[in-house]
Amino acid sequence: MKSSSRIQTNSLRAWILAARPQTLTSAAVPVMTGTAAAWTDGSLLFVPAVLCFIFAFLMQIDANFINDYYDFRNGLDNKDRLGPKRACAEGWITLPAMRKGIACTSVLSCLTGLPLVIYGGWNMVIIGACCVAFCFLYTTCMARMGLGDLLVLVFFGIVPVCTTYYLQTGTLTPKIWILSLACGLVTDCLLVVNNYRDRENDKTGGKITLVVKIGEKAAENLYLWLGFAAVGLCQAMWHFGQPAAALLPICYLGLHLTTWKHLTSIRRGKALNHTLGETARNILVFGMLLTIGLII
Repeated sequence: MKSSSRIQTNSLRAWILAARPQTLTSAAVPVMTGTAAAWTDGSLLFVPAVLCFIFAFLMQIDANFINDYYDFRNGLDNKDRLGPKRACAEGWITLPAMRKGIACTSVLSCLTGLPLVIYGGWNMVIIGACCVAFCFLYTTCMARMGLGDLLVLVFFGIVPVCTTYYLQTGTLTPKIWILSLACGLVTDCLLVVNNYRDRENDKTGGKITLVVKIGEKAAENLYLWLGFAAVGLCQAMWHFGQPAAALLPICYLGLHLTTWKHLTSIRRGKALNHTLGETARNILVFGMLLTIGLII
């Protein structure tokens, strides 16, 4: 295991880096969207909205810790890794400490989500338990079978958008299902570019992601069309009398196309980490544009 002369083992800075704050945009966007949709439909409840944000952030951090721990244990975070440095692989966080960190974030997530039973009934316990379970199943099983993209669609789109909306309105509408799919599709761009960068190392390590299955060119096309599909779904907002929510997300496509061109020109190496950062930014921009469009 590598050591770091700059970052003290198990220090606060080490834990912050392990949490990967830059990934929290993907947790924020679906809750933003669900809350904005609830507000435009005449129902905004502050407490469940805030709890949904906190729960989403804790779940994202929990998933990052789990991914960090198991990828290092399974030998995927080795000297050939092209992505950003990982806490366990760099020796910033010891494996016993990371296990405790995973336990803490899992428990904190459950404690944060428990009060939502007041607003959504005991179904919230089932949804919360599924979120925690699939945090583990994603890294330990499903990502290695090419099912990670499906999980992103469900747990970064359908589940958070619909649950946030339901907790504040007590109902689900066709509009919210469409918005949830749009959020899931645009967020999947982050996973695609991450797996595109790591495709050769993943294949060697036996991690058969969707990108490994479909190949380089198809993955590039998938990245491109995920963004267009998300914006295309937003055009349904014309039908619901919210043209701004249809028009503003179109502005996102300029950033998306630029990042796609960077992706297809770089193709390999650590330089793809720049496209990962751009994609995280693009997702936040999409979420903000859609949220503003819904509100106005």
